[in-house]
Amino acid sequence: MRLLLIEDEELLSVAIAKGLRKHGYAIDCAYDGEEALAQYSINDYDLLILDLNLPKLDGMEVLRRIREEDKTMRVLILSARSSVPDKVAGLDGGCNDYLTKPFDFAELEARIRALLRQKTEAQSASLRLSDLQVDTASKQAFWGKTPLGLTKKEYSILEYLMMHPDRTISPGELIEHVWDNEADPFSNSFRFHISSLRKKLSSVSDNDGLIITLRGQGYRMAKEEELI
Repeated sequence: MRLLLIEDEELLSVAIAKGLRKHGYAIDCAYDGEEALAQYSINDYDLLILDLNLPKLDGMEVLRRIREEDKTMRVLILSARSSVPDKVAGLDGGCNDYLTKPFDFAELEARIRALLRQKTEAQSASLRLSDLQVDTASKQAFWGKTPLGLTKKEYSILEYLMMHPDRTISPGELIEHVWDNEADPFSNSFRFHISSLRKKLSSVSDNDGLIITLRGQGYRMAKEEELI
């Protein structure tokens, strides 16, 4: 999943981004309100983490402009403004959750997971297909009780496909949501990770059809009835 972190305190931004990348998220960073809107306009994000005390353009104004054109984007406000009126203003302004500073990183990551489940209509932290289980809390995948030992990128690709089980996902969409803006879309990295993921799945499942390729369109997860 690809997130935009909008935070003007550089040391805090670096620390949050580092922690979230360890959990497999692709993170882009913006340090002021204008930069945030510019990145938002050209990239496809799954969630925004928004500070309110931003230079150039206040966080509430950033939220207002985003909500003018997008009612569904998940926005988590992360702010030192901790009064009840500030929280009410943020929630009434259209944010989906509000976390005050200082905060515990585990709580931040748990709230992100919860918002992403809402976005994809996944009601559980565990996603299943046959004996394949993806645990979005621990960021691990299993076949039965056997850990698959996926890399972060392999896990992120599988998680995104599992969260959109009824859709064909194009390579471009996968790259957009699994890699950050430093990725080279013309490299062989994407094909390598898809191939490696498939090998790991087939090595434990005796089924080469868990990830279906639709030539010229993209990829989708198989349906239960297709595995019988």
